[in-house]
Formats: sequence, C-alpha cells, structure tokens
Amino acid sequence: MEREFKIINTGDGSNSIFVPSLKETYHSTFGAITESQYVFIQEGLNFYLNTNLKPEVNILEIGFGTGLNALLTLAFCEQWNFPIAYATLEPFPLDLEITSKLNFCDNQLLFRRETELELIHNAVWENEVEITKNFVLTKTQKKLEEFKSNSQFDLVYFDAFAPTKQPELWDIDVIARATDILAENGMLVTYCASRQFRRNLISLGLEVEVLKGPPGKLEMVRAIKS
Repeated sequence: MEREFKIINTGDGSNSIFVPSLKETYHSTFGAITESQYVFIQEGLNFYLNTNLKPEVNILEIGFGTGLNALLTLAFCEQWNFPIAYATLEPFPLDLEITSKLNFCDNQLLFRRETELELIHNAVWENEVEITKNFVLTKTQKKLEEFKSNSQFDLVYFDAFAPTKQPELWDIDVIARATDILAENGMLVTYCASRQFRRNLISLGLEVEVLKGPPGKLEMVRAIKS
C-alpha cells in the first residue's frame, strides 16, 4: 500500500511531513529547521571542525528524507568556503511533487537557496553530483544494512525515524554498520538519546556524550570513535 504524506507547519514556521500510517513526522514539530540546525550542524559538523583539522569532511546521512540536513550542510560549507563530500541513504524517496512544496528557503538560514534545494532533489541517484564547488552529493536508494562503501566517514548524521516507530532501524547490528564506517575520531550525531541506544553505542566502543536537546527534546547524543 502506498504511504500517505501530509505537509505540516512546525513551531519555527518551517515545514515538515507527517506520515499518518506511522503517526510520525520527519522533523520535530517544535521546529524542523531549528532541530536540524542544532543537532546536525551546531553539535555535529561545527563541533567536528572545531576539534579536527581536515581539508575536507566526508559525511554520511542515514535518512535523506526532505533534504533539509543536506541543504543546511550545503549552506554551512558555502558560508565558510569549506569542501564537503555528502553521501546520503534513503530507501524510500519522497516524490518531487511533495518536496517542491516545502518552504525551507523562506527561513533566514536558507534564504534564496531554492536553486540548490532543487538541485539536491533532482540529483541522479547512485551518482556523484557536484551541487556547488564545495558540496558534492551522492544519494543512494539503499538501507544502511545494504550500503557498501570504500570510504570512511568523518561524520554520520543518524536521522532515522524514532525507535518507538521503527525500532528495527535502531537495532545494534544496524548501528554497528554506521560505526564500522566511521573514521578514527569520527562522530555520530542524532536527536535520539534513549538509554538502549546509548548502551549500544558504548558496547560498540564509542565514547557517548549526552547533550542538551533542541526545543521539545531534553537530550541528544554525540558519539565519538576514538
């Protein structure tokens, strides 16, 4: 059965998508852009660059979804003129008819980035595509457990649906796939801070930091492979 999607407004004015069959949204209802910017850019990418000297960063995103994390990352690397290779996994891509209606570029952080968002969504799957001179995108229509890469990643954005909605995406064997392809000193960031998830990360050898969460969430997690 084809899954139904509804565009909704969130607390900061940016859109998200509600999935009635899962009773779940793609982003926080307290603010889609606010959550993604805080979790993945501020506490992920920006933190990583402040603690690691690298000429380029390789990022793997688990859950491409609306393309919001990719666009925020592109905006960051363009602002600081810093090159990023961005790989993202999405076994069930949204239709362009839906993504074309999202209002992310009305937000000050993403103002006038409509062209880049369109390029991100129209990029050919399974191909490396240069969106800007600093942002090279590879979209792969696979689940994490099916994904194979010759590269190691400096940063993993773990942005799957919540464990209460799709617990199989947070199974330790699946998480191990993400940590196995982390480079030395690589980091995994996610909005989720469940105790079992933290225990799984620790058992896989990562140092786990529990941080203050974005609006509407008490905590989030950043884990480092040392």
